[in-house]
Amino acid sequence: MFKRSFRSHQDHIRVDKTHRLKKQGAVRDPTKLSKLQRSLNHEQHDVSMTQPVAPSPIVTITIGREGRLFAAHEDVLRQAPFFEAACREHFSDAQSKRISLPEEEPEVFSAVLEYLYKGDYYPRLIHNRHRNSWELEDHQPTTKSPRPSPNPAHNGGGQTPAVDAAVYLSSIDADILRDTVVYCAAERYGLEELKRLALRKQGLQAGIDVGTILRSAQYAYAHTPDSDSRLRAHYLALIIRCRKTFKRSGTMQAEMEAGGSKLFFDLFVAMCNHLDDVIDVTNARTPKTV
Repeated sequence: MFKRSFRSHQDHIRVDKTHRLKKQGAVRDPTKLSKLQRSLNHEQHDVSMTQPVAPSPIVTITIGREGRLFAAHEDVLRQAPFFEAACREHFSDAQSKRISLPEEEPEVFSAVLEYLYKGDYYPRLIHNRHRNSWELEDHQPTTKSPRPSPNPAHNGGGQTPAVDAAVYLSSIDADILRDTVVYCAAERYGLEELKRLALRKQGLQAGIDVGTILRSAQYAYAHTPDSDSRLRAHYLALIIRCRKTFKRSGTMQAEMEAGGSKLFFDLFVAMCNHLDDVIDVTNARTPKTV
């Protein structure tokens, strides 16, 4: 009897509890839903809110004096502040999206466009795991110091530069280091990250003749603001580091005698500063006598 009454009492409590739970209503606290239910609800919400995204319009860019045509997505071009402003100003008519850059070089703009799409331009920067160092794609070992120009008066004063290291610019009728030209283009278009990439690649170049280096340095001075402290400093440091080669070069002498560039005054100041540093170090190591 005791056992029966005990079970009956328990069943009564259980039934009464179930009745009270049902009576409270079917609305559940969302914080107590299972993870599976929340994930399903979230997926259903995403599906209901998802709408087809319209493709970015195609912009036609006319480059150079010959009017070479390039095509690019508008949202890709707008990564550059220059093209962001150009798209806002020139695209009042949605049917004709065109930008004209008659002073730009096609090969230079091609490198900029490749960077906007891929984050790099040819030759790409590749990490060598065996050496734990960075190098350029399709890199071929060359001498570390610049080659002297054998005949400054012939063809602008230099030998043929390394493959893909220089690009011919029709505007000045000369070969200029590709990374220098890309750096200057990035300066115009407001692409700071591309400037850093181009400068890093330029530091990996080797075996370039003196004539190409001097022309590229003068091009850098002509197409960067006086406030630039990276590309200009790179060339000054390069000339000081390889001063023996430049001293023997007839090209260096001819360019300095011709003058006409702020490069050589900055080089003079940099050489004086370098000499002062050497003297200070020497005096610090040599004991002074009274």
